[in-house]
Amino acid sequence: MRARSFVSSAPSATPEEAAAIVAAIERFMRATAPPPQQRTPAQPDGWHLAALREGVSRDPWAALDDPALADPWINT
Repeated sequence: MRARSFVSSAPSATPEEAAAIVAAIERFMRATAPPPQQRTPAQPDGWHLAALREGVSRDPWAALDDPALADPWINT
C-alpha cells in the first residue's frame, strides 16, 4: 500500500497570520489546561531519616572540603 501525498495549492500564510494562529492555539491550550495540582512534600523513608540524623552525605568527597571532617574515624 502506498502512502498518499498531499499538495497544497493555497498560498502560505503571512507572518502576521502565522503569529495569530500560534496565539490562538496558545490561548486555547491555556483555557483548556487542567488546573495545577498541589504538590505534597514526599515523606522521607526510614533510611533517609537515619542518614539525615547521622549527617551522612551522598557526596563521598564532600568531607574533603573540611579538613576536620576528612577522616571520620579520628572524630569519634
